[in-house]
Amino acid sequence: MNRLAGETSPYLRQHAANPVDWYPWGDEALARAKRENRPILLSIGYSACHWCHVMAHESFEDQAVADLMNGLFINVKVDREERPDLDQIYQAAHAMLTRRSGGWPLTMFLTPEQEPFFGGTYFPKTSRYGLIGFADLLPRIAGAYREQGSAIAEQNARLLSALRMTNPEPPDAAEALPANAANLAAVSALSSSFDPVHGGFGAAPKFPHATELDLCLRHYALQNDPRSREIVEVSLSRMADGGICDQLAGGFCRYSVDAEWTIPHFEKMLYDNALLLALYADAWRATGSEGFARTATGIVSWLLEEMRSPEKGFYSSLDADSEHEEGKFYVWTPDEVRALLDADEYMVAAAHWGLGDPPNFEHESWHLRVVAPLADVARTLSLALPDVEARIDSARAKLLAARALRIRPGRDEKLLTSWNALMIAALARAARVFDRPAWLTAAREAADFIRATMWRDGKLLATYKDGRAHLNAYLDDHAFMLAALIELMQTSFQRGDLDWATELADSLLARFEDPAGGGFFFTSHDHEALIHRPKPGHDNATPAGNGIASQALTTLGHWRSEPRYLDAAERTVRAFARELGHEPTGFASLLIALDGCATPTTTVLLRGDATTCAAWQRAVEREYRPAVHTLDLSVQASLPGTLSKPHEALAGHESATAWICRGTTCLPPIHSLAALETALDSAG
Repeated sequence: MNRLAGETSPYLRQHAANPVDWYPWGDEALARAKRENRPILLSIGYSACHWCHVMAHESFEDQAVADLMNGLFINVKVDREERPDLDQIYQAAHAMLTRRSGGWPLTMFLTPEQEPFFGGTYFPKTSRYGLIGFADLLPRIAGAYREQGSAIAEQNARLLSALRMTNPEPPDAAEALPANAANLAAVSALSSSFDPVHGGFGAAPKFPHATELDLCLRHYALQNDPRSREIVEVSLSRMADGGICDQLAGGFCRYSVDAEWTIPHFEKMLYDNALLLALYADAWRATGSEGFARTATGIVSWLLEEMRSPEKGFYSSLDADSEHEEGKFYVWTPDEVRALLDADEYMVAAAHWGLGDPPNFEHESWHLRVVAPLADVARTLSLALPDVEARIDSARAKLLAARALRIRPGRDEKLLTSWNALMIAALARAARVFDRPAWLTAAREAADFIRATMWRDGKLLATYKDGRAHLNAYLDDHAFMLAALIELMQTSFQRGDLDWATELADSLLARFEDPAGGGFFFTSHDHEALIHRPKPGHDNATPAGNGIASQALTTLGHWRSEPRYLDAAERTVRAFARELGHEPTGFASLLIALDGCATPTTTVLLRGDATTCAAWQRAVEREYRPAVHTLDLSVQASLPGTLSKPHEALAGHESATAWICRGTTCLPPIHSLAALETALDSAG
């Protein structure tokens, strides 16, 4: 066993038995590289990654390759989920060095000063796929390091300069916030790349792009734009029917390898499902599509069945592979399905999932996807729709039970603060949208776990496993957790959530903010020194921490009447003003934050009888109003700032009071639900 055996990351532990002399990232490895003047071979991946497994089996488990690595390099293995700071830096460096997009596994060669001078992603053991073999590459890289020191130094100087330029330039103090045209330009660009037949954006491989779809849904609701609604409805419907969605257990895989959503890359990530849960819940409110409600329910069913830890937090991911084969756990042969279902069930299942069509996976098996809606199946087979629904439910249960007996994909059982926060926020929102108290309980228990385990002395920690929480947390951890508390307060207000949100906001400002240039660095001021300190504004698989921080600080600032939070939120948007003004695509979370800075969001405060307030909140929340927050403060004592509005009993009216506040300015009290809804409709 090498040094990775004692790590919390399941990905690192997967490599603990390699013959490679692996180090985790840290002082020991970096000091040895400097002491011996040896280059660092940095390998970044994650446990659910198929090609990471392939490279491990081909090269890292091979003694001859390991001997080369051990003799020439200091070998460092990093879990990109535990160390997103390192992944951001070296993915950017890879793109600059190779002029190609990156991915995982990421293979970078560094000087002892951590500066990258060569890199790639997956390398086969021997040359194929047009790629040089890893065993052939290693001596060449080591030789280049020894013989081309001056050229490497010049290249590194240019690279470090280019990395610094990836952060936004300090804004001009006189520069105005971007106009609403930035939102329009982003939605227009998304419309241009929208696939009107299959949904989503662009061609294969196709990712869900939940944050961009959220921007389109908001644009539809706020601007009554039918094109934006079409983008969301078609995309979410096709995704829910596709193989990217697990048709048996619920939940979504990370992306589809084709443009039709048929065959996914089979790993399931917590963050994708969190973002999609919130999106499907909102889309149900906006459109009334029962299919969106079923899909949201399926995500939660999968989450609570397969991804919840004994501590009530949520695990990180499920692997793409089982038994060293990608997708083996999920796919079916015709004979397997026929043997499990009776004739009536098979007839419906075959029509619904296309089981009579040619195999769609590796030319020999089926991966389930919807090819005909159940209503169409009922018409084609001349059956009553309830009978068809009953048969497909029975077929699904039988197939799911049979699948449960297979060897399962690996599960990454570390608990990440940022990804848990995304799921807490999504569960809290879905709980109030669908009135599901059990979902709220799951969200609150996960939040309680994070606070009890990952919040120490006013600082968050990033990761937890087997009783050990560690690693200095990042911007995303703080921003996403702050946003999660805001969602929890809207679903079930507790004073403790408000107090913790205030502490998190204060920590963000004190430990991450760039007070001169605006915005937040990805790492805190007391983080270890790396070759670059990113200030990311671009959304990736998860929304940008700067965008979420600005949104959350704006909301909390209005609730507490706290100008420090409002000013920091605006400085953040202003820091990225040039990007938003010139090329807004990819900055959806910051564009949503821009809306909040330009036009303060509306908060509905409910006071008075608890039963009446709860009924009013359910009625208000049934409509999709993205610029409206609702807080039921019926059982709360005195609160700060804007939240201090009292219940004003009025003879002959209902026993509750509603206050509609724009920012920190509130309208006169409202004493009936009908008047409240009329006022909200009038406010747009």
